[in-house]
Amino acid sequence: MAVLRPFDKLPMLNSAVLLLVGSDEALQQKLAEAILQEKKDFSISIHLATSLPLPSEGDHLRPRIDLIVFMIDIKSKYSLKNVEASLAHVDASFFLGKVCFLVTGVGRVNACSIETSAVCKLGETYCSPMIFCELELEGIRVATAQRLLRMLQICAGQIPGVSALSFVSLMRSCDDD
Repeated sequence: MAVLRPFDKLPMLNSAVLLLVGSDEALQQKLAEAILQEKKDFSISIHLATSLPLPSEGDHLRPRIDLIVFMIDIKSKYSLKNVEASLAHVDASFFLGKVCFLVTGVGRVNACSIETSAVCKLGETYCSPMIFCELELEGIRVATAQRLLRMLQICAGQIPGVSALSFVSLMRSCDDD
């Protein structure tokens, strides 16, 4: 039961690793496929997990993870509880720009079982950006995939002059305005 640490392994040239953590495996798969279909000039590996910690066997084989996306389905209280429990298995330094919360199902307000304020509080507590979307719609799924791909590129250090921490700081200052 190892804690995920962002800098315990060296980065690989022209590659990035994304970890999607969430209880809805079908949506994870759709999002992963949308990300992989996007045009990019680096190789990308996407790992899917329903929760953390990741299995400890093969820990030495696990690649460096550049970005963790916690997926919360606003229609499922279990989804939020699952993410909250998983956060305990992430090293605090990951929250310096290498974590993001993706809130899905926001297009159906009448089916929500989680208060939006509870989800927003989670983002504030962990100083991590929140992305609200409806992954069931293909256009929004593609736009979300493009946004996550750009964030991954920054987190992997492939954009000169922009660090993950400075990028998140920019995003937060825009939200405050």
